[in-house]
Amino acid sequence: MAAGQSKSYVHLAMLSFCFLIAFLLHLLLFATAPTVTIIIGEVGLSHAEFGVVFSAAMLSLILFRIPWGFIGDRIGYLNAFRIALPICAASAVLRSFSQSYPSLLISQFFLGLGLASVLPCLPLILKEWAGSRALGFSTGIYIAGFATGNAAALGLTPHLLSLMRWKDILLLYGVMAIIVGGLWWIFARSARKSSSEVKVGKFTTVLKDRYVWILLFFMIASLGSYDTLATWMPKILEIKQLNKGLASLLPLGFFLAGPIIGFISDRFPDQKKTVAMLGVVAAAAIIGLNYAPFPFLLLCVFLSGFTTIGVLTITLTAPAEQEHLSASIGTVVELISSLGNVGPLVMPVIFGLLIDLTGTFHFSVFSVAALAGVTFILGARASR
Repeated sequence: MAAGQSKSYVHLAMLSFCFLIAFLLHLLLFATAPTVTIIIGEVGLSHAEFGVVFSAAMLSLILFRIPWGFIGDRIGYLNAFRIALPICAASAVLRSFSQSYPSLLISQFFLGLGLASVLPCLPLILKEWAGSRALGFSTGIYIAGFATGNAAALGLTPHLLSLMRWKDILLLYGVMAIIVGGLWWIFARSARKSSSEVKVGKFTTVLKDRYVWILLFFMIASLGSYDTLATWMPKILEIKQLNKGLASLLPLGFFLAGPIIGFISDRFPDQKKTVAMLGVVAAAAIIGLNYAPFPFLLLCVFLSGFTTIGVLTITLTAPAEQEHLSASIGTVVELISSLGNVGPLVMPVIFGLLIDLTGTFHFSVFSVAALAGVTFILGARASR
């Protein structure tokens, strides 16, 4: 009886860690979004240069996700996070002391280095602790962790700016990273055996699979669209003379998309029509950011988050649901989550550059709508 209760406690703790670590990733990544105007003025950046600051973390995410996947396979996710979480905490704290553009870039790069471990290792936790029947829903729950962190970054930070300096806020978030890392060292457990060999050869087989490439383009469009909107939404609302805190509706859509689309995914294996429908709504909602009057604008903000992350949820559950990919789930997730960050690497810079060139955000918003709508709709058709 006591053994069963202990196992149940560990099961709950490990699934809670999935949520907490996902929360931490997006809290740290998007904490600078509400401070765009302040940082641009204080550090002396252009809009494009601020986009590069965000993309510095994306670059290291691209470079280090696959290596972290190998590390997780070799030493286990338990030890991988024991290394990665302190890196996240240290870089988050150092970022709060940045005085210049180069120091911001360096701290962001090392922040991405630590955070790159998250997506390759979280599916390994679910593989050990979540039942196969609830895989989609469990994936949706940790995706909701990303959304909650994003909501805190976009919704809480503007309120804290009235009480604290932006550097103090980033330091506070860095302390939260220290706490999560400490909790992992104390309470995290795993019975999963680490592998003594790194099966690099799996990549050859995976790269030849047409469906994997479709998933990769879904990942690029989903992450590129959402992360770009999350980075620039406070600025868009500021230009429209609206409360920047309303940007938290974007991660609210993110939060609800995870469990809702995950629930649907568990019950309806064929997701082609769902992805196509999400693509149509995503394009319309994002374009609506340019023209929709208040309060319909708020619905567009919400749907932009819900639709883009709905496709992300389907993309992350697909490898486990496809019989020919289930044996290589770790490899597939490492690959698409790493290369998928090409979207968040490039799109925020393009968004800022178009603002600098045109003096308005309208063309920037059109570029995001095209990325999401075209990719999701054509990808759904190509996967038939």
